[in-house]
Order: sequence, then C-alpha cells, then structure tokens
Amino acid sequence: MGYRVAFDIGGTFTDLVLQDDQTGEIWLHKLLTTPANPSEGSLRGIDEITVDNGVQVADLDLAVHGTTLVTNAVIERKGARVGLVTTRGFRDAVEIGREQRYDIDDLFITFPDPLVERELRKEVDERMSRDGQPLRPLSQEELDQVIAALRAKGVDSIAISFLHSYRNPKHEEEARAFIRERLDGVPMSISSEVAPEIREYERTITTIANAYVQPMMERYLSDLEGSLDERGFGGRFYLMQSNGGTASVEVAKRFPIKLLESGPAGGATYAAYIGGLIGKSDLLAFDMGGTTAKACLIQGGAPDIAPALEAGRVHRFKRGSGLPIRSPVIDMIEIGAGGGSIARVNALGLLQVGPDSAGANPGPACYGLGGVDATVTDANVVLGYLNPDYFLGGRLELHRDRAEAAVEALASRLGLDEVATAVGIYRLVNENMAAAARIHIVEKGQDPRRFTMVAFGGAAPAHACEVARLLGAPEVVIPQAAGTASALGFLVAPLAFDMTHSFPGELRSLPFAEVRGLLARMEAEGRARLEEAGHRGEVHVQRSADMRILGQVHEISVSLPPGDFDQAHLEQVEQAFYERYRALFEHLPPVAGIEVINWRVRVSGPQPSVSLKTTGSGSGEAEATPKAIRPSYFTAAGGFVDTPVYDRYTLRAGHRIDGPAIIEEREATTVVPPGDRLIVDEYLQLRIQIAGGGHEA
Repeated sequence: MGYRVAFDIGGTFTDLVLQDDQTGEIWLHKLLTTPANPSEGSLRGIDEITVDNGVQVADLDLAVHGTTLVTNAVIERKGARVGLVTTRGFRDAVEIGREQRYDIDDLFITFPDPLVERELRKEVDERMSRDGQPLRPLSQEELDQVIAALRAKGVDSIAISFLHSYRNPKHEEEARAFIRERLDGVPMSISSEVAPEIREYERTITTIANAYVQPMMERYLSDLEGSLDERGFGGRFYLMQSNGGTASVEVAKRFPIKLLESGPAGGATYAAYIGGLIGKSDLLAFDMGGTTAKACLIQGGAPDIAPALEAGRVHRFKRGSGLPIRSPVIDMIEIGAGGGSIARVNALGLLQVGPDSAGANPGPACYGLGGVDATVTDANVVLGYLNPDYFLGGRLELHRDRAEAAVEALASRLGLDEVATAVGIYRLVNENMAAAARIHIVEKGQDPRRFTMVAFGGAAPAHACEVARLLGAPEVVIPQAAGTASALGFLVAPLAFDMTHSFPGELRSLPFAEVRGLLARMEAEGRARLEEAGHRGEVHVQRSADMRILGQVHEISVSLPPGDFDQAHLEQVEQAFYERYRALFEHLPPVAGIEVINWRVRVSGPQPSVSLKTTGSGSGEAEATPKAIRPSYFTAAGGFVDTPVYDRYTLRAGHRIDGPAIIEEREATTVVPPGDRLIVDEYLQLRIQIAGGGHEA
C-alpha cells in the first residue's frame, strides 16, 4: 500500500492523478501535451506531481498509462513499413474491401488507402478449408522468395494473414517461425492471434494495423520504461486498453492495436464507477476535452462494449469510411467538439464549429501561444464562464483581449456583434454534441430522457447542463476530479483480457463438446495473461456469443450462462437473443434458425477502488459562500447577469446552490444555468437537477 499514478496523454492536455493508498488522498495535475514527443510531457508531469506533493517516484507501486499514439499513427500514417504475407490470390483483398458504400449518393466516394502498399503484399502457396483442414501445404520455397523480397524493400514489420486461419492457425505459425529464423528481430503479427475471426478483410486489416504500430509502440514503451527506471520506479506498469481494462506492457507491445481508444475508455470506466457509488446503473458518460467530445451509454452498471471500431476515416464522422479494426472497445460516439474546436464561416456564410481543433499547439487564441482563430474556449472566456486568472489553477493565464479579438474578427464576417457570435459558438457546439449523443442513444433502442449524465473532461462541466437540457436528461453529475477523469478511470480499471474466436454454426446443431473446449482454452489463455501481469487472486470470467438470424449478415452479442455450455442452455440463450433483437429493431421476423458466428471470453481481475478524497475538499462553512461575483451570459436571463462564483474546494456535502452559478476548480469550471439546482452529495460530487428534464415519452 503505497502510491499509484495514472497519466493520460490527450490531444491538448496530459492529465495525471496521484493517489496515496494509505490515506486515500488524491492529487491532480494537468499540463499541455508535447505533440512532438508525447512522453516528454508525461514524464515532466510525473516529476512535477510527485515533487509538488513530497513523493518519490521510487514510492510508486503502480503506474497506469493511456495514450493516443496508436490512434494518431494510424490517422497520420506515421507507422512502420509493413510487409503482408497472405494466401495466393488474396493480396488485393485489403484494397477491394467490402461491397458496401458508406454514402450511396456520393459519386466520388473514396476509401482509406491500405496501410500496406501493393508491392509489399506478397502471396505464398498454402490453403486451409473453411473447416480448418489443410488442403495445400505451406510452400517454404515461396516463403524464402518472399523473405528476400521484403528484406530488399526494408520492411520494419510483417503481418501474416492466411485464409481460414481462425479455424486452424498451423500455417500462420509455421510461416512466422520460418520467417523469424531469417529475419530475427523484425516484429511479426499473425491474424490467428490478433483477430481470429471470420471475414478475411477485417481480420487482415486488423493484423496489418497491429503490425503497423508495433515497432513504434515497442520503442515508445521500452523508452518510457527506461525513463521511469532512471527515476527509481520499481512498481508495476500497466497500459489502459480500449475495452476498459488494463494490460501488462508485454501484452501492449504484442497487441498494441488494443490501445487504440485507451484514453476515452478510462473516462467511461470512471463514469461507471461513479454510477455504482450513487446507485445508478444507467448513465450517459459525456467526455469533452480540448480536442473532441465523446459520449458512451452505461447500462446495467457497465459501459457498452462494441466488437470493433473504425480508424483513419476518410470522413471523420461517416461510419464505414475507415479501416475496420476487430478489437473489443468501449462503444463511444465521437463528436467533433472540444474546447479547442475552431469556429469559422462556412461556404454558405453560416457559423460552423469544428471538427478541426487548435489542439495544444498553437491552442485557442486566449492561450497566447500563437493561435488566432476563435474557438469554443475563447467564446467561453467572452461569455464570462472561465476565469482568466484561474485556468489550471492559475498555471496557464488566459488572455481575454486575444479571445475577444478572435471572436470579434469572426463576428465581422458574420455581420454580428462579439457577444452574439460567442453565444452562437456556445449554443451551436452544444446542439452538435446533443444531436450526436441523441442518435447514439436512440440507435441502441433507448430514450435519452431516462439517463443521468456524468460529465467529465476539462471542458464538459461548462457545457453539460445545456447539453443535458437538449437531450431531456434529468440530472448531471460532475464527479470529483472531473477535469482528469480519464486518468482517474485508469486507477479503477481492472486487469482484463478479451479473446474472440470464430466457430460458426447453427445454434441447435453445434458440436457442444468442441464449443466447450474452445471456451475453456480461451479462458485459460486469459488467466495466463493476467498471471503474466502479476495477478494471482480472484478472476472474473464473462462469456458471450455473436449471433444472428440465419441468412442475415449482422450479429448481436448475447451473454452466455455460467457453467458448461450445452443443450440445456439453448432455450435460455434463444430467448436472450430474441429480447435483444426486439430491443434493437422492434420487430422480430419469422426465425428460421439462429446462427452463432463468434465466441467471446473476457477474463478480468477485481476492480480497484479510489476514495475520492482530494486535497482541500470537505472544508467550508455551513452555507456555501461565493468567492466572487462575475458577469456571465445566460440566454434564459436575457444577457449578462451578476453570477456568484464558488470555489469547489470549499464545498461540502449538503450544500445547495441555485443557478445561475459558476463552480471553479483547478482542472474544470462548472456552469449552472438559471433554473437548475446543484446539490453536493456525500462523495462531494456536484449533482445538478436540470429544469424540465426527464419527461417520459
């Protein structure tokens, strides 16, 4: 029982959380990300947060890290030079893709280029049947030729993806061993380990993506480990995965594609943890940072998990325009809105906000770091929501004059005054976020008016109440450490490993002995991964299957009952499938049969906890007393009104504050509009009742 630290590298800020496990005290820290070398900022942050609080790096028992490096490498095409080895006749599968068009009306539709250029896609003679029976042996003579060609091209990494390898990985394993003897030290990814699932296009793309980022992540994590060792760190070092669990560095180096959405996953994990504290199992996690906003549904106390995600989209917000990555991920919708989102006049002469962001460099105009475009943060300064002298607790001064100049320049192009333009930016970004979140919720067959919103991220508390009002949500919860919630979520994320394996078959005709053997092997692998990471205690196992009506093409995930899966569970599983199908599509067509495509097993350790006791919190007088009065703009009040400003660190349980009000803390600012009421709960969280929210449909 010593100290734990978590650090999350975002597009604009790097967030850190340090906890003393003996006293429960938490310290928070936020600094600008260093895009040219992301580890530089995170290491500086670790040095600062430990020194400032009298802690040595050697005192840290655990460090958990989340990063956007994998995502950025795929989006910016800054990964390794990859060679693909595949079955003869299938070198172009990654370019042909799927027949579906993400926009049937676009005559000039484009798709993302493959991560492997054609001259580096090599074929070898081998073939497995769809049942995993060898039809043609692997040609080692051809492999020798492939190795010579790839060596001449100077590849940094190799992906191997053979047809039907998910049923029998023998040829892929043989090819890896053969190549490793001749190209020692070159990282290799095989599809039967990275994504052993049906559909060769998605499986191959995922394997290539893993190989594409593997050399970079191996170097990055090795260097980061070395830098921590130099500082005396001797504890365990884990990485946050996209699925909401943590993993050892060894797993992260081998399967870096599992880190694609590691940062946002931490926020959703923390929101679910908060839900458990306040007794609410159905929540909407709303995460708005400096670059983007994300929304995630939490149902039954856990974030929704999707079996895949898209990376490197040609059109950022058009589903189907990216590379399909088959890896479990917390199901979130990304919204092009953050504190740094740039406002401009579009081709129609209308105001547009985002999706591009000023990021950390140069940042919003008010940062004074060279940015000149008006952003959401600049609008919030003009409207009086942000205190220029207390941003990041005063460590980053905001320049009101530069914010006003940027907004005024935009206003002149719109033919409006400065305040009307700032109001337009604020309202438009709220409308955009609410519209995207509403679609995400409704597509899951749910009503947004029955979900409590948990808002976090540096920018979310300033917008959450208005977004919740637009959704009809009844309540907003601003947890402690809201500005660094993703990093705090890393500390409550359990060690976890997800496995997926395709074994198709009609549900009532399955060879149950083979299915039980497959599930047992997957569970054993998951347990082994946890043991490699140092876990020796309690293990939780969840099993599910991806099913569809026979003849359809899209699957639904259904939980499997505990114990050995056999004929006795068929009716229970069928009913669970029917219920899930009706919830999503309302109507259940005549069912000819149910087909199982994929089997999934998640093995996890116990969930860690945090005490949510932060420095300075819990003190205060019987009644909440404002520290200042500041003119702030509220549409409901008809303009600027004198608004009481409270120091969050002086609020304690039971305090009630009626809007309009502003609550300031070092990492975030909460805006409470007129008509809404704030109550501080026993965990010192801000519980805001939204006027007019929560009506039944």
